[in-house]
Parts: sequence; C-alpha cells; structure tokens
Amino acid sequence: MPAERLKPGAPEEADAAPGLTPEEAFDALYAHAAPGLVHQTFLLTGRRALSRESVERAFQQAWQRWPEVAVDADPVGWVRAAAYEYALSPWHRLRRAHKHPDAPSAEAGRRGQELLSALLELPPPYRRTVLLYDGLGLDLPDTAAETEASTPAAANRLLHARTVLGRKDPDLAEPEELRRRLDALVAEEPVTDLPAARAVRTGSEHRIRTWTRAVVGVTAVLVAMTGFTAVTAPTRYVPVNAPGETVNGVPVRGGPEKLRPEDLELRDRLRSEPNPGPERLVPVAG
Repeated sequence: MPAERLKPGAPEEADAAPGLTPEEAFDALYAHAAPGLVHQTFLLTGRRALSRESVERAFQQAWQRWPEVAVDADPVGWVRAAAYEYALSPWHRLRRAHKHPDAPSAEAGRRGQELLSALLELPPPYRRTVLLYDGLGLDLPDTAAETEASTPAAANRLLHARTVLGRKDPDLAEPEELRRRLDALVAEEPVTDLPAARAVRTGSEHRIRTWTRAVVGVTAVLVAMTGFTAVTAPTRYVPVNAPGETVNGVPVRGGPEKLRPEDLELRDRLRSEPNPGPERLVPVAG
C-alpha cells in the first residue's frame, strides 16, 4: 500500500523553497496531505462525505490561521488534529446525511469490512488512539498529546482497543497485523475527488467575511437596543400602588369597638371638664 495515503509527511516542496508565497505554501501542503487525511478520517467515521467535509474544514481553519500553521513544527499534524476534532464531533449524529456509516469498497473484502466495523464500535477516543499509534506510527507521548490525554491514559486506551479488536479477530491483537490491515483498508479505498486548494482558500475567506458581517450586525443591534433603552428609561423610580382587592375568609380584625355618638359626647365632656379633686399630697422635705 502507498504509505503516504495513511501517513503523509510535511511537503518537501515547502521545505526546499522557503521563498514561497503563503498561497503557494498552503497549496503545496494541501496537495500533499489532503488525500491521506481523507482516508484517515474515513477510518475514524466510516463516512466518506463527512471525511471530505472534515478535511476541507480543517484546511479552511489552517488558512485562517496560516501565520501560526506555517511556522508549526508539524503543519500536517496541526491540520490532522483539526480534521479529527471536526469529524468526531457528536453533533454530526443529528445530521441525516451522516447518520449511518458507508460500506467499505468492494475491494476491501470481508476482512476489511470486519475491521472497519470493529473500529467503529470503539469509543471515539480509543479509535483515534489506535489510528494515531498503530496506523500512523506516532509514539505514545505524541499520541497522548494529540488526543489530549496523559501518557498512561493513552496506553490504557490502546491496550483496551487492541483487546476489543482481538475478540473480533485474534490476529488483530498483534500490532503488526493490525497495522497491515489498516494499511490495506486504506489502500483499497477509491481516490477521493477534493476541491482545488484555491477553492478551499476562497471558501475560508468567504467564511471569515460572513462571520465578520454577522458579528458587526449583532453588535449594531445591541448598540441600538442599548441606546433605545437609555433614552426611554425613566429618570426616577415611581412606585406603583397596587389596587385594593376584596379578600374573603379573613377574620375580623380585633381591637376596641367603634365609638357610638353618645360615647364620643362623653369623651369630649370628660376632656373639657376635668373632675376637680383634692390636690395631690406632695411630701415636703424636713
């Protein structure tokens, strides 16, 4: 099997000619790495259309952040990580077009179909670990870093995945046989038609313009709403008196009874004509 289909490296053209323009360097990276990345992503998802979409979206992100990708020690690894993250997003399960995996090509045979089915039964992090370590030949620390796991966790995932695959087919428990089967499964996949590099760059720039316009539009709406609120808001707080309501079933408030007219007359008389009596005895100091 052509090894570059499963394990692409950095394009030699970009290294040999440091005077390339950003467009030329991006096009060289895309031409060298994109086909292999599509085949790798197919092993992760089992869906050809999603694989092409993931790689195209990853290269669009790479062009948006090209100053960072261009100086990266492994630009292919940068794009690969972006493609894998997009391909393994759980939101794709809600899309009807990507709900069911595609069948392997007729050339893959029974063993290829069994291997792909066994891979797709693994949890996504385990599947990704197997592909990076056994398929691409990354060492364990690099595999752990790309899957955002510790080295012991990546090792445990790898051992568990090999155990599960070995239950499906005892030969797959051997790393060499697993690697050979992965290579064969990728080699038997038909060549994928990808959009031109220029179209990917154009799509990336169009996406940036669209998002920029959306952000500007939302910002303008928020500013307008804030200004309208500031103009129409009251300058001081005016308390609102709630209307009274009749409440049934509440007991009569306790306390003294209401005075009758004769009671009021007596009270006024007592206040106006105090009853004269003996003066209060005041002790006199001796």
